[in-house]
Amino acid sequence: MSPYKSNAELWEEKTGRRVAEDISDKPYVKYGKEAEKYLRALFAMDFPQYQVDYDEFGMIRNNSDCPFAFATLDGALTERETGRRGILEIKTTEILRAGQWDEWNGRIPQHYYIQVIHQLLATGYSFAWLKAQIKYTDKDGMKQAAIRHYLIERSEEVKTDIQWLAEREKVFWDCVVNDKRPALILPEI
Repeated sequence: MSPYKSNAELWEEKTGRRVAEDISDKPYVKYGKEAEKYLRALFAMDFPQYQVDYDEFGMIRNNSDCPFAFATLDGALTERETGRRGILEIKTTEILRAGQWDEWNGRIPQHYYIQVIHQLLATGYSFAWLKAQIKYTDKDGMKQAAIRHYLIERSEEVKTDIQWLAEREKVFWDCVVNDKRPALILPEI
């Protein structure tokens, strides 16, 4: 459900038919990678009720009904008072068209939300925070940045979304395991 590649292209990568594009040298990827440590530190300062940990090479795997589900986290959170575990997901993005603000208006863009619920599926954690740095040019031509924070609790609604995603991931992974091209999911227009 990525806006950057189709499910069929992902299947081709997972089955060795296509090599994933290396985007590590792209300026926006380099910026996001470098900014992440500072944004993580700011989150820790702004939300002292959480212990924020980071393991650059750490990977968490769902060992129950979705053993193919892995997550690498921008931060692992522990609520100091209760010990509940959570996810910190950090995004840096730039608004290039006015309509892009609509994706952030009181919500998280769909592809970021799906990433977060996949991480909740993989980790089994109780909640996630998404911290977004959104760069834009104001009406006077000045560069600006807005910071947004979104809390996603593992509520009944979110559990339903996680289950929905798990079912689709199982179907997709079955296609990988059985070397069967999945039906193409078209992006929203």
